[in-house]
Amino acid sequence: MKKFVNDPKDYVAQMLEGLALANPGTLKYVPEYNLIMRADAPRENKVSIVQGSGSGHEPAHVMTVGRGMLDAACPGDVFAAPPADSVYETVKLVASAKGVLLLVNNYTGDRMAFEMAEELSQADGVTVRTLFIDDDVAVQDSTYTVGRRGVAGNFFVMKAVGAAAERGADLDEVHRIGEKVNSVTRSIGMALTACTPPAKGSPLFELPEDAVEMGVGIHGEPGRRREKLRSADAMVSELVDAVVDDLPYVSGDRVALMVNGLGGTPIGELYLVYGRAHRQLAGRGIEIGRSYVGEYCTSLDMAGASVTLVRLDDEISGLLADPAEIPMRVF
Repeated sequence: MKKFVNDPKDYVAQMLEGLALANPGTLKYVPEYNLIMRADAPRENKVSIVQGSGSGHEPAHVMTVGRGMLDAACPGDVFAAPPADSVYETVKLVASAKGVLLLVNNYTGDRMAFEMAEELSQADGVTVRTLFIDDDVAVQDSTYTVGRRGVAGNFFVMKAVGAAAERGADLDEVHRIGEKVNSVTRSIGMALTACTPPAKGSPLFELPEDAVEMGVGIHGEPGRRREKLRSADAMVSELVDAVVDDLPYVSGDRVALMVNGLGGTPIGELYLVYGRAHRQLAGRGIEIGRSYVGEYCTSLDMAGASVTLVRLDDEISGLLADPAEIPMRVF
């Protein structure tokens, strides 16, 4: 597999350096702790929002640092949780008088790192709260998680809590909003191909040409089942049904619909997926209030897509509509 890679162990650091150089005056790279932060953080009049997780899911999370979203992101290596001490140092760097909210995708390694950092920060007198994101309906448990995984739906939590923090909400209110958005958000994905981590240099798993992985995880974890490649409409229908039936979403609901690319799917195919999903939801009497199509939470170069729904009300809709200024300028 051909990639733009020098030494694989330097991949993440060199990516973060490039990200900061491309956004002078707005982003700051701190190589000692492998983190990206807002150049103006911390701001004493707002809650600071921090997220981490492994690298390889860009633009999540390092490319969602900026006004209206994250104040900092501290990624680990590709598909690996960040070290607890890096999370701890990140919290110290961005801690404000209004406190820090840690957003954690629900994977075992991420939970351990962030919970330890939370304890260390609290011992230093920093006001910190943690919110776990678990929108993936594909499986209840896996070797990577305790409970459901946090996947592309984390975007909506970041967006809502970031907007609330910019408005001046206190830590309890920002945390409440994050929990509320997470509770009405559901996702599921599917893979057409495996991905290739830079350090491995070969596909992470084997997937025959005529097969797909339905419900795949963003690190290549097995999904609900492996099945034969079918028409786009048939596969999208299965994804939409799985998400709608889980909450469940019902006729009369107003939702945000996201079709997220996993890194190797052309944008035209994502819009094809969106069209089918939109028609299917309309047929169920579910109104599309906000639409998102693109790459929000990827799995390196995996070909595939995920579908996310968020049940909207006036509060969530207003927060999602607030402006944000980040490198990922797609909404």
